Amino acid sequence: MSQPNLIPDAWDYKGRPAEQSRTGGWTSAAMILGGEACERLTTLGIAVNLVTYLTGTMHLGNATSANTVTNFMGTSFMLCLFGGFVGDTFLGRYRTIAIFAAIQALGVTILTLSIIIPGLRPPECNPATGSPCVPATETQLMVLYLALYTVALGTGGLKSSVSGFGSDQFDESNKLERAQMTTFFNWFFFFISIGSLCAVTVLVYIQDHLGREWGYGICASAITIGLVVFLSGTKKYRFKKLVGSPLTQIAAVFVCAWRKRRLELPSDPSALYNVDDIAGDGDLEMSKKKKKQMLPHSKQFRFLDKAAIKDPVMSMNKWYLSTLTDAEEVKLVLRMLPIWATSIMFWTVYAQMTTFSVSQATTMDRHIGRFQIPPASLTVFFVGSILLTVPIYDRVVVPITRRLLKNPQGLTPLQRIGVGLFFSMMAMAIAALAELKRLQVARSHGLVDNPTAVVPITVFYLVPQFFFVGSGEAFTYIGQLDFFLRECPKGMKTMSTGLFLSTLSLGFFFSSLLVTVVHKMTGNKKPWLADNLNQGRLYNFYWLLTTLSALNFVIYLVCAKWYVYKDKRLAEKGIELEETEPTCHA
Repeated sequence: MSQPNLIPDAWDYKGRPAEQSRTGGWTSAAMILGGEACERLTTLGIAVNLVTYLTGTMHLGNATSANTVTNFMGTSFMLCLFGGFVGDTFLGRYRTIAIFAAIQALGVTILTLSIIIPGLRPPECNPATGSPCVPATETQLMVLYLALYTVALGTGGLKSSVSGFGSDQFDESNKLERAQMTTFFNWFFFFISIGSLCAVTVLVYIQDHLGREWGYGICASAITIGLVVFLSGTKKYRFKKLVGSPLTQIAAVFVCAWRKRRLELPSDPSALYNVDDIAGDGDLEMSKKKKKQMLPHSKQFRFLDKAAIKDPVMSMNKWYLSTLTDAEEVKLVLRMLPIWATSIMFWTVYAQMTTFSVSQATTMDRHIGRFQIPPASLTVFFVGSILLTVPIYDRVVVPITRRLLKNPQGLTPLQRIGVGLFFSMMAMAIAALAELKRLQVARSHGLVDNPTAVVPITVFYLVPQFFFVGSGEAFTYIGQLDFFLRECPKGMKTMSTGLFLSTLSLGFFFSSLLVTVVHKMTGNKKPWLADNLNQGRLYNFYWLLTTLSALNFVIYLVCAKWYVYKDKRLAEKGIELEETEPTCHA
């Protein structure tokens, strides 16, 4: 009888070594992908149409509503770092996904109840009949925020572990499964887009025509079904043992370097403590360290080298002595930070697609024959452009750029991010011109003082801005994911994914900050972001974003030119790059 083929670093649900034929692969990965599609459907189904609920039902101003949406989305992505830390250090990815999916389902349920119960929303108003619009009370807002941020907590914890747990289902040491892992990331992005498409079409239509309680009820049902499907695959999954959070390693290196800040660095780096010294080290904690790939010593950020200075006076645990390889891995993360920082601006522009662009759409003619497009459903052009850009990039752009740039990938990850940043800059310039045209028509028809009137201009004037941001996301999202997985040290996949997702979070938060500052500075006499868009100057806000995007793009080009890819850096030192995490392609 032949022995089963066991996966060297994976276990089944009973803690036994995982058999390749019985666990993992596409069967288990499909259940994870289904759960991620339900998460995206739920999160975007709430966020994309939330601004109209806040202005139309809760009677909040445009600026306040926009900030509520961007703060909700920003918190969702920022909590990915927390979820990744919890998953890597305490719960493991499987338990993290299950627990936080349940939390998200609870949040959507609370949100649904807040819509069903009349006392949790202000009374309806009609200025034409003299019925005033009373803003939501503190209690009503408190329940709303409780629901939204419970959803955000669930989203952050769930999203932080889904892609990592999905890749755990494939054996990196197996050539066939390593190729399947790359394909998994392609399907991962595809299922995100499918979930988004359903959210901005079917769910938005249901919310606007059957009632939000039906729309949010479907969201609650979807994430619950996703959780059930995910749990049903328990016996098929491959599990990895907890290795601890890379954030601990980063913190330990900085603490060690700070404690030895007054010590002199040796002239020869070989005198510093490194992974080769661990095998003969008698300290239990240090000897338990896994063997790492040796990284060449670099002269950048040399203050971190002090973490590896051998000092007999100090203890040998990780908070007093780090290896030189640990320090070099932290340097890799630091080198990535300029790219990380200059990527944030794209997501600030992206935030406008779910806030002010939707507000613009509510004032315009949205009819196609007798059918009227819901305002939030205009983002279907945004999602559609993503789904269109990906195959065009694969079939057209990659073959051309392979020949021109002599790069088998086509565009490098940094080049893809740069294309996305350029597209976002173009989108804001086009958005400003579209808003100027909308205001011109509103003034010519005497509709400036009527906030509820439909301006006789087709909503399709807004399509180009959605198209450019959507195409930009196809370049930026995959480029960032590829960059952060490719360039991060081995074993820091979850943290690096969280670092990437934090750019989305900070982009939304920066949007909130800009809206707050602009709203206060422009005042009530000539506001850029008026509650009545016909009396505002939203185009100036778009021009501001265009200018900031242009400045950020120039800084990004400088940072990208300065950056040296890890494989090139290792090749220059004569070190062969060990096969680590898969890179992601469209």
